[in-house]
Amino acid sequence: MTEKVIGIMGAMPEEIGTITALLTDIQTFEFGKRTYYTGTINGIKTVLVFSRWGKVAAATTVTTLIHEFNITELIFTGVAGAISPTLKIGDIVIAGRLIQHDMDARPLMQQFEIPLLGITYFDCNKTEVEVAEKIVTELTTHKHLEALIDKAELVKFGIVDPQVLVGDVASGDKFFSDNIHKEGLLAELPSILCVEMEGASVAQVCYEYSIPYTIIRTISDTADDKAANDFPSFIKNISSKYSQEIIKLYFNQF
Repeated sequence: MTEKVIGIMGAMPEEIGTITALLTDIQTFEFGKRTYYTGTINGIKTVLVFSRWGKVAAATTVTTLIHEFNITELIFTGVAGAISPTLKIGDIVIAGRLIQHDMDARPLMQQFEIPLLGITYFDCNKTEVEVAEKIVTELTTHKHLEALIDKAELVKFGIVDPQVLVGDVASGDKFFSDNIHKEGLLAELPSILCVEMEGASVAQVCYEYSIPYTIIRTISDTADDKAANDFPSFIKNISSKYSQEIIKLYFNQF
């Protein structure tokens, strides 16, 4: 029987810092200008790493996790910009499907289709999604949230009863920071909930290696001209704490 080894990738160094605190028997390894932290969480072998930003960086990182550390499943946590008008800052999206919004090899093939794979959307495993939804829903209960995050910070970012949604996530090498590009993406892909820069490339690598994966994104901004407002503060005081607690709750099930 294959030993369970869970890989955890974070999109921000601050998130990795809080999750590292959960590891016991820590060792560090350097590959490709990245530091990989190995250890155990609740007795489960775990490898933790900051992915760096963008599709190539994320794909490189997950490939290293597979080849050097023999992970058997992957969890990716990070932030995203809201594309759907129903989302607010502090809401959490669990990817049900992922698409690379900047993949366009027309006229050789359909827009968004991944060359040679014939795939447009990468579907996440239903069981893994259901587990993530249960965990994140527990995190976002009013009692749990106020015990985790200072009330003043919740008020600052207008976080009240955050939503937990499962749906389509778009990835590409672009930071969305104006309404024109946001509305353009929504017109092309109306089912998209949020946008980020790594998830779909991670999904492609995991698909090709048959590794189960879970992508969880906290909404940090509305992907418009206010996207950069208070971003460092949000990462430090909200999303990094979300990420740590999601991982803690995930490992508590074992």
